Amino acid sequence: MPNRTDALVAVYEAAFAASDGADEGRLVGTLARGLLTRVEQADLRVQATWDGDVATGCIIWTRLRFIAEGPVVYLLSPVAVAPGHQGQGLGQELIRRGLDALRGEGVAMAVTYGSPDYYGRVGFRPVAPSDVAPPHPLSQPEGWLARSLDATAPTSLRGASRCVGPLDDPAYW
Repeated sequence: MPNRTDALVAVYEAAFAASDGADEGRLVGTLARGLLTRVEQADLRVQATWDGDVATGCIIWTRLRFIAEGPVVYLLSPVAVAPGHQGQGLGQELIRRGLDALRGEGVAMAVTYGSPDYYGRVGFRPVAPSDVAPPHPLSQPEGWLARSLDATAPTSLRGASRCVGPLDDPAYW
């Protein structure tokens, strides 16, 4: 039986290689391994689906900290669904499950960096980097998205933000 980390990394490698090529698959697989093995458990949330020992989908949330004290915020990145399981709503279901879990923990806001069309289906909306600062300059600012998880969460968070170590590379932004 493969270990869980290897199985989760494999789903990232396969999904991103299928859509963006082998180099991207390796890059995102390396990121996923770093997140799964180097981030403190207090700052990491993972939702995954399985077919026996084979991961079919996975999402990773990590804490995004702001210099100015404020509400608890988690960053969704990366998301992967195995090529043979795409188009069935699995990614959206994992995200919904993750949002519900974060809400249950009292997390105020979730952010992600990706397709507004895809993430808009689960309530993420574009947010200006001046309103919710990303940890690095964005190559595609239109992909910076946020979703409030409680009625009291602010729509903007002032001050710089800091992501977990494995994501702290401008290449991902």
